[in-house]
Amino acid sequence: MGKIIAIANQKGGVGKTTTTVNLAAALGVLEQRVLLIDADPQANATSGLGIDVESVTNGTYQILEHTISAKEAIVKTNSPNVDIIPAHIDLVAIEIELVDKDEREYMLRKALEPIQHIYDYIVIDCAPSLGLITLNALTAANAVIIPIQCEYYALEGLGKLLNTIKSVQKVHNADLDIEGLLLTMYDSRLRLSNQVVAEVKKHFHSMVFKTIIQRNIRLGEAPSYGESIIAYDATSKGAVNYINLAHEILKKNTHGQSSKKASVR
Repeated sequence: MGKIIAIANQKGGVGKTTTTVNLAAALGVLEQRVLLIDADPQANATSGLGIDVESVTNGTYQILEHTISAKEAIVKTNSPNVDIIPAHIDLVAIEIELVDKDEREYMLRKALEPIQHIYDYIVIDCAPSLGLITLNALTAANAVIIPIQCEYYALEGLGKLLNTIKSVQKVHNADLDIEGLLLTMYDSRLRLSNQVVAEVKKHFHSMVFKTIIQRNIRLGEAPSYGESIIAYDATSKGAVNYINLAHEILKKNTHGQSSKKASVR
């Protein structure tokens, strides 16, 4: 069965979508079968892989509603071995529509069960909130990656997110673990970046990925071309960083090293 990894942080601008798109692409290049699920109404992961958002008629909204199957919503991308279930702005309405539904937190998990065996990894791009869509992603996931930008207020709100994960573990998904905390937007020239790295590692130790995502102009340019950084500039620092992150995740999972040590139980 494929491993489901949610990329989550309620703070915006920390690199969630950048990480989702480029980690998926990197895993695909490493010959893993990958499904990216865009669970953010902004649909940036969808456009970031070259899909015209306005043309999306079947996507995350429809599978959460259970009006179509997840298999019917899958779209091929130009990234090797990477498929996507795209999003559209209509996804913003799903939280209102699901609020009165029974087992509303389990809609995504139920939708993914029939296709989970098809993929090695399913990566979910979560919205910058702790609402019902993100709760569905955490309930469906086996693990969560938390991007943290190497900037002032980096740890702001992290305690709230960890408490949410702990609550999900207790109530909805006892198997949810933290795959790791990912430091993003790192600039070695800045004293602040180095201070944030030291502070995060001091508090979270082995929960922090060894790979650090460096601030890189090419990473910012790639989405405007509808490409991952791997396709846009495979020699850039950003591409190398995400390939290294993919290797780190593969090594961790291939060797059967449980991420339970990083849970917040």
